Amino acid sequence: MTGATPTDVLDPAATVAAPTPDYAALEADLAAALGPRGISSDPRQREKASVDGARMSPIIAEQLPLGVADLVAFPADAEQIAETVRIAVAHGAPVTPRGKGTGNYGQAIPMPGGLVLDTSRARAVVEVGDGWITAEAGAPMATLELAARQHGQQLWMYPSTVHSTLGGFLSGGSGGTGSIAHGSNHEGFVVALDVVTPASDGRLVHVDGDDALGYVHNYGTAGIIARATVRLEPANDWRGLYASFDDFTGSMSVLQRLAALQPTPRLVSADDPHVSAQLPPDPAFPEGRSSLRTIIDASLVDEASRIITDAGGRIEDVREGPQVSAAISVLSYNHPIEWLQKSEPGVYFHVEVGGDALIDRHDEVMAVYPGAHLHIEATALRPIGMLAGVYESPEQVADGIAALTALGVGVHSPHQWNVDFRLPETVALARSTDPRGLLNPGKLNPDYAGPVKGSIR
Repeated sequence: MTGATPTDVLDPAATVAAPTPDYAALEADLAAALGPRGISSDPRQREKASVDGARMSPIIAEQLPLGVADLVAFPADAEQIAETVRIAVAHGAPVTPRGKGTGNYGQAIPMPGGLVLDTSRARAVVEVGDGWITAEAGAPMATLELAARQHGQQLWMYPSTVHSTLGGFLSGGSGGTGSIAHGSNHEGFVVALDVVTPASDGRLVHVDGDDALGYVHNYGTAGIIARATVRLEPANDWRGLYASFDDFTGSMSVLQRLAALQPTPRLVSADDPHVSAQLPPDPAFPEGRSSLRTIIDASLVDEASRIITDAGGRIEDVREGPQVSAAISVLSYNHPIEWLQKSEPGVYFHVEVGGDALIDRHDEVMAVYPGAHLHIEATALRPIGMLAGVYESPEQVADGIAALTALGVGVHSPHQWNVDFRLPETVALARSTDPRGLLNPGKLNPDYAGPVKGSIR
């Protein structure tokens, strides 16, 4: 075991002299509370729980491993999540919350060691109401969507990794399928949360409205989400429309026009021909062409098809059924870049980009990084995307961000793990909820001054 202690950026003096936790005693106490299968010190489990999507960033990959858990806990419900935090805090052990560990770049890695709190077994859907659904933190977003559908409703949004957990999406995610209509996950999606903090002494604290916003997209540094209520809306009869163009210019020319249709499409994505060729084999992705995919209401298929064909595009397929949204969702946001990276390991990096300049100044944007490729998404206002380039150095990435900014492109860098949303508010909240800095240490840096969540919208 690592025997590491946390570095508390809120009050370094509070933890510098803190004793190393007795992890054997902590394991025994957690086994008594969770059962013998609820806690593990097995090296393989610890290593598995200490990685996330950081390898998509060559800058972070060069620094791995950033930390390895001493123990991994598997609470089975919200109350056990709270009890796990209470016991860990009593032992002075740092606690890093974890969902599926798929979408972040170091934020789910236990930098000081300590306890990883894996929420994936706390997966119950508690209740579905008119316009809302309540579930435990480990419930997969795909499970929530299925439960909502059984009541004639659908989630406002879910991430491109459709099997990521509710708590993980709220703590570390941003948007995805449904974001054209509803924006990011901090813009009204969250109705209420039940959170646990070191200061709550094992009690679940119910927060809603603006108070709930304090626990969104800060990686559990101010409190760990144990249960959440999020918004639903009446279900649409969705279709998956697959199209292609001779080149990327054609796809870009219709992107925002499709997004402006009513009812609002759930997703509109496109890739240049090279990225399209790296997607999983599918007859709807013809060789040498730019792929465009959209999730649209059944009533819009004819109109959307006319827009595409009038712009020189070709309809490759129209699909229906309960899996159509998921199948297109997993080819959105950073997933096509992940396929690109898999096709040529160790070559590419990416930054998140947004703004009309992606289309209006496309050639200039693509000239910023050698070997550039772009995945693009529609939003309600302007396109966003993932710009990939051939990696050379951290300095090259930083210089490119400056060049993109000068072109009018909004940029968010995935090559860091700091809280980058409502940072001053999170620091202030954490001073009261976690004065010893035990929650996900290393992620809440009051001096962070880089790009923030929302830079690309």
